[in-house]
Amino acid sequence: MEAASIPARKPVASQRLRGLISSYGLLAVLLALPVYYAIKDLSDDGNLVRLGENITAGISNGAIWALVAIGYTLVYGIVELINFAHGEVFMLGSFISASFFVTIGLHEGSSAVVLFFGLLLTLIVAMVGSGSVNALIERVAYRPLRTAPKLAPLITAVGFSFILQNVGLLWKGGSQQGIPDLINAQHNLVTIFGVTIENSDALSVAVTIPLLMVMTSFIARSRLGKAMRATAQDPEAARLMGINVDTTISLTFLLGGMLAGAAGLIYALYQTTIWYFQGFTGGLIAFTAAVMGGIGNLRGAVLGGVIIGCIQQISDNRIGSAWTPAVVFAYLILIMVFKPSGLLGEQTRDAG
Repeated sequence: MEAASIPARKPVASQRLRGLISSYGLLAVLLALPVYYAIKDLSDDGNLVRLGENITAGISNGAIWALVAIGYTLVYGIVELINFAHGEVFMLGSFISASFFVTIGLHEGSSAVVLFFGLLLTLIVAMVGSGSVNALIERVAYRPLRTAPKLAPLITAVGFSFILQNVGLLWKGGSQQGIPDLINAQHNLVTIFGVTIENSDALSVAVTIPLLMVMTSFIARSRLGKAMRATAQDPEAARLMGINVDTTISLTFLLGGMLAGAAGLIYALYQTTIWYFQGFTGGLIAFTAAVMGGIGNLRGAVLGGVIIGCIQQISDNRIGSAWTPAVVFAYLILIMVFKPSGLLGEQTRDAG
């Protein structure tokens, strides 16, 4: 009995050691850039204002990626499909918004009241338009392939991505299009401890936080939200319990598309330029955020989006924008090495 008990302790100790190495390694990876540049700023400037501005811009930029990332993680959590067309739905959200500005006559000289209600109406239109497109894609392309081998819907998603990309190309042309700076994006709104917060930063956070709160509350408390969670856990059991699985999946695509449409509006106002190819780059970044946070995990998607936004801003400002994609994906690889399930863990059928 005594000899048999000795080997049993070794795996436990080994697992604890690996857990500690993983936790501290993950923490070291996440803090590497901020800590390094914090020390450098204190040495060179005697303050952390520059790093604070990087992080402020990173949070506002990351909020956009978080909205798009939630669409990826919702769909993957329920049907285990990477919806490659989701980035282009985000692009269409920007295009719908920019066109609607012109339709209702919004311009840089509009009064605050007109601008507020005009942007609110634009937000609704962009969300409904993008959500409807995403739900239509699911109905036309993905639902007939529900029982097909996984490669079939995956290739179909890639195909729809190219279709929507070419829709954007025909709609607005191949070059970047400037749009009216309706919110005076670069205007300094307030300064806190030397860190300037601009109008674009405030807009991004002010729109994103309520949408995320509504989405989280809807999924946690509403009947349809509970149906979504049940379908994600076990579609067949959900069907036996009387849940309309097809309708639930369509609702998931609708909600994901609506958030992508909202992100498209924020992006257009934030950047004051739109481009038919923005969906590819934005979608890739948002999917990376979803994987980094833990695919299928809503909070993980938000956390991943904010982290990537901060990494991008620090890299753009300190290292150079040409190196930013390499830095972002280096972070992703290192995080996956230390925690393969993502920062907050996967929430899929296989993950439990």
